[in-house]
Amino acid sequence: MPRAEFRVLAINPGSTSTKIAVYVNERAEWVHCVSHSDAEMEAFRGRPILDQLEFRRARIEEELAAAGYALSGFDAVAGRGGLMRPIASGTYRVNEAMLEDLRVAAHGEHAANMGAFLAQSVAATGRALACVVDPVSVDELSDRARVSGTVLAPRRSLSHALNTKAVAKRFARERGKRYEDLRLVIAHLGSGISVSAHEGGRMVDVNLAGQEGPMSTERAGGLQWLSVVQLCFSGGYTQESIYNALFREGGIYSYLGTKDLRDVENRIAAGDAQAKLIFEAMVYQVAKEIGAMATALNGRVDSILLTGGMAHSEKLIADLRTAIAWIAPMIVYPGEDELQALAEGALRVLRREEEARELAADCVSAYR
Repeated sequence: MPRAEFRVLAINPGSTSTKIAVYVNERAEWVHCVSHSDAEMEAFRGRPILDQLEFRRARIEEELAAAGYALSGFDAVAGRGGLMRPIASGTYRVNEAMLEDLRVAAHGEHAANMGAFLAQSVAATGRALACVVDPVSVDELSDRARVSGTVLAPRRSLSHALNTKAVAKRFARERGKRYEDLRLVIAHLGSGISVSAHEGGRMVDVNLAGQEGPMSTERAGGLQWLSVVQLCFSGGYTQESIYNALFREGGIYSYLGTKDLRDVENRIAAGDAQAKLIFEAMVYQVAKEIGAMATALNGRVDSILLTGGMAHSEKLIADLRTAIAWIAPMIVYPGEDELQALAEGALRVLRREEEARELAADCVSAYR
């Protein structure tokens, strides 16, 4: 008889916090956010992200013990996947090839790079499956979507794959259908905005959030490249200041000096014409990207799914509905419950609904 109940620990390391949760099947039994103070993080300034591993693990163990959980009491420990080589969507068993990818950090430093190490470390105290689920490096682009316009800079696939894939599968379950049989456009609306086209169970196209597509509350999105080149060589900026201006202080913040969408909406309600214009411009850009992804599916779209933190905004959703309702029905899944998505990925393997994938040491991409 298949087991009826599994216990999963989900770990999501962020830049200034570590979110952890215990799930009994899909039910969150305990959820906790471990905040890391500026003083604590100052000790790691300028050092590789993996130098934080012992500090983060100790804090996780402390919180679990205080909540009455033994480290050996889990069937799976799922960590958020980091910046590794391009891979197919799925749940991946933590192995040495994955850890080496993250140690080298050839694809970038990110707090999520700690997820696999933390999962392995906690899981090793028992016999739990240590895994990551749909990391940001999920790459299922079609060949034509990979062509950029110059061989010097091929398009990359880095996206909110964890939340996007979880929402797609949730929608399919609710409709009594298979994700693989649906044609979807999914917009993740957060501090970065990624809009993706899904066909045959694959994310066949997606914009690289912050570098392509719509601006967000803090990211500039796609820009006319000649203007960026001229800015870079103007002599007035360092590489770091350009990065910050486009990635952390771009978008709505660059125009209005705020990253809080509620503040923008309050200004609009008070009659601020500039706030209204910038808000409408972001909606316009998101709608254009959704239209572009609908075209990637040859206009045959079963549904448009909106998710992410900004999907809580009733005004944003209403304005987007007006702009894109003609394409396909629109369903909203506000927020981004990454811990839930991690648990669901581990559960699919524990229930043998899918096989755990293995990252191979001798291949560039587990998908291609």
